[in-house]
Amino acid sequence: MITQNTLLTIALAPLVGAIVTGFFGGRLGRQASHWITILGVALSCALSIKVLHALVAGGAAPYNANVYTLFDVAGYSAHVGFMVDKLSAMMMVVVTFVSLLVHVYTIGYMKEDPGYTRFFSYISLFTFSMLMLVMSNNFLQLFFGWEAVGLVSYLLIGFWFKKPSAVFANMKAFVVNRVGDFGFLVGIAAVVFWFGTLDYAQVFTSVGTIEGRSFTPWGDTQWSIATFIAICLFIGAMGKSAQVPLHVWLPDSMEGPTPISALIHAATMVTAGIFMVARMSPIYELSETALAFVLFIGATTALFTGLIGIVQNDIKRVVAYSTLSQLGYMTVALGVSAYSAAVFHLMTHAFFKALLFLGAGSVIIAMHHEQDMRRMGGLRKYMPITFITMVIGTLALVGTPFFSGYFSKDSIILAAQVAAGQGGWVQTYGYWAVLLGVFVTSFYSFRLLYLTFYGEERFRHAVEAPAGHEVHDEHHGQVHEPHESPWVVTLPLVLLAIPSILIGFFTVGPMLFGDFFAGAISVLPAHDTLAAVASAVWHDENGWVSAAIGFGLHFWASPVFWLAFAGFALATYIYLFNPGLADKARQTLALPVRVLENKYGFDDLWIKGFAGGSVALGRALWKRIDAGLIDGVIVNGSAALVDRVAGIARTAQTGRVYHYAFVMIVGLILLLGALLLALR
Repeated sequence: MITQNTLLTIALAPLVGAIVTGFFGGRLGRQASHWITILGVALSCALSIKVLHALVAGGAAPYNANVYTLFDVAGYSAHVGFMVDKLSAMMMVVVTFVSLLVHVYTIGYMKEDPGYTRFFSYISLFTFSMLMLVMSNNFLQLFFGWEAVGLVSYLLIGFWFKKPSAVFANMKAFVVNRVGDFGFLVGIAAVVFWFGTLDYAQVFTSVGTIEGRSFTPWGDTQWSIATFIAICLFIGAMGKSAQVPLHVWLPDSMEGPTPISALIHAATMVTAGIFMVARMSPIYELSETALAFVLFIGATTALFTGLIGIVQNDIKRVVAYSTLSQLGYMTVALGVSAYSAAVFHLMTHAFFKALLFLGAGSVIIAMHHEQDMRRMGGLRKYMPITFITMVIGTLALVGTPFFSGYFSKDSIILAAQVAAGQGGWVQTYGYWAVLLGVFVTSFYSFRLLYLTFYGEERFRHAVEAPAGHEVHDEHHGQVHEPHESPWVVTLPLVLLAIPSILIGFFTVGPMLFGDFFAGAISVLPAHDTLAAVASAVWHDENGWVSAAIGFGLHFWASPVFWLAFAGFALATYIYLFNPGLADKARQTLALPVRVLENKYGFDDLWIKGFAGGSVALGRALWKRIDAGLIDGVIVNGSAALVDRVAGIARTAQTGRVYHYAFVMIVGLILLLGALLLALR
């Protein structure tokens, strides 16, 4: 049985750790600070696993109840409450487990940073915010968690606030997310307007009342209510889950410390939009237009942001563009109504992408915070644990058969193929985008491995000293020599590598082709693409183990495996056997490389276009309206007019009596003349 106290403890334990460490960390010291936050998140993780077990194996009913009433006015009420079903519980376990490992990893990564206790406070607060988002049972609490993760991500991305690029990156993330959040807020307002409630259960129960209904925004224009709500909510997801064109903040957020890259960009913040759309599946199922829009945006993100990863040389940015691409895959799954596949890939991706980010951080530690892969090479003999775990993460990412990413990614591509056979050009575009994205993902993933761990040891050239001198580590007085990271760094890598291999095999049956998400996700029979996928690849007549093995062996008949193999083969040939070919290809393909390095001009569009245009418009309005019209004409002009009139009037005040007498006589004559004219 799931109790309210258990859920409150799960949500509040990280918050207590964040508050204690944030306010008293300086007095408690580093060791006490990290233990307080780690124990808080560990408690949340343990209880989340207990809740998931109770729902899956214990026969417990989903929990949906309010804890506290914020207001109840004129029939509208808002509460703090929890809706915990298998969808929420799975997210709770993923968030707390990855967060726990990131907390442990941070001990090693941030050990020399002066903001050590502040960082632990921030990441614990981030965990609380994400838990409030996924556990909420109403739109107001969802919006609170939504904005809270945005705020804490701003603090974490700009953690090194003396670094100008970090300050720019956190401001960029904050502003771009506000664009998406405006649409999200409009969507919530529309829900309140047409449903009269903020409560999930009440909205989902009465969702049929808006089916087929439309409204008139102006003139004779008719808009579908369901489409309007769904697209507005998805605009929020585009910002939070970094979908084109609101994706520009995520690569720059690599300016923050590596642990937050794993926490924000693997399992938590960027997956919030995917989770939200899956939770709102009853609304999205009512709008073919909204689903097509979601599919188009996801497909564009999956393919075109992945291409940018090919030309990146910063090890963290390669993984960041990989995250963008994989989020596109999840969004494509949402667009073809394969919500379970989207959430399943969210889960598997959380483990192997956190592994890749933390592995990249381990490399960065060994390289004394060098992030350029062109200054690495040959590290596998110095860092065997990091190397092996990153190979596992890469194999899972590219969809190697029987690894976790294979089951989730292949399911999405198969669902997109089913949708392409039933739909129009958008569905066809979506299928080809995710299919070609497999080759791209494989190529840049193995490129990262080869540049980092194979080939000549280029870091020796990067730190080469003048003749007769040795290069010494500034902290320990030793010659620069890469070495394996401490256990607090490598242990999380090993613990993430295990589910990166196994979690897909053991969960694909119930989560994709079973009733795991029954009651949490709604799919109309006409949209059930996963049912068609199941009939093709999932045959459980002899049990789930046989079915999972059969699914794994399906790769022989799938173009997905051969595209991934082609990407591996090309990367191997270029970066392992013929490194000079990469420079020749870059010169030959100079124009597309320049386009990719310029990120298709999206940064210019946002920074020079929208932001620069807004600044230019503001300056023009200030110059012409504020300074020119208001100050120049109304304020200064009226003062000048009064001064001029007073100056003219002042000339009549001569101080001579005969002048005044003359004026009086002239005035009297004029009055008499007027009187005579009036009498005639």
